[in-house]
Amino acid sequence: MATAKPGERKLQILQTIAEMLEQPKSDKITTAALAEKLDISEAALYRHFASKAQMFEGLIEFIEQTVFGLVNKISAEETDGMKQVEGIVALLLGFAQKNRGMTRVLIGDALVNENERLQLRINQFLDRIESTLKQSLRIAATQGKLSNDADAGALANLLVCYVIGRWQQFGKSGFTRDPLAQWPQQWALLAGK
Repeated sequence: MATAKPGERKLQILQTIAEMLEQPKSDKITTAALAEKLDISEAALYRHFASKAQMFEGLIEFIEQTVFGLVNKISAEETDGMKQVEGIVALLLGFAQKNRGMTRVLIGDALVNENERLQLRINQFLDRIESTLKQSLRIAATQGKLSNDADAGALANLLVCYVIGRWQQFGKSGFTRDPLAQWPQQWALLAGK
C-alpha cells in the first residue's frame, strides 16, 4: 500500500473499519484483521490510535459531526416544526441506509466487548437527537401543528425508538430491510395524519 500522510492514514484506517463492518456476517473487528486488510503492521495502527476504542471513537465522532451538521442545517432552513421533525427522522434513516457499517456502531453490534464508554457515547448521541426532536415538536405545538395537550417528550422518545427499531431491522437483516421502506406511510401514522 502506498505511503500515506498521517492524517490520511488515520482516515484510511477509519474507512477500512467501516467497510469491514458493512459485511453482514462480519466477525469482531480485531487489530490483526484490520492491519492485514490495510497491509500494515499492528504497530503502525497504534501510531495513529492509542487503542481500538479510540478507533471506534473516531467513527462515532464522524457520525456525530455528519448527523448534527445536517440536523442543524434542517433546523436553520426549515421553520415548520413538524417538517423539521420529519426531516430529522428521514435523515437518520437515510444515514443508516448510506452508511451500513456505521449502522452497526449505532445499534451497538460493533461495540459488543469493547470499552463501555463507547456505548455511553452512542447513548449520549441518541439523547441529543431526542432533545432536538423534542425542541422541534415544541415549535410545532406553538405553530398549531401539534395539539396543545401532546407530550413533546413522549413523542420525541417514540420517534427515537422508531429510528432505533428501523436501524435494528436493517442491521439484523444483513442490510436487506431498507430503513426508508414505507417511510411516507409510517410518517403519516407517526405524525397523526
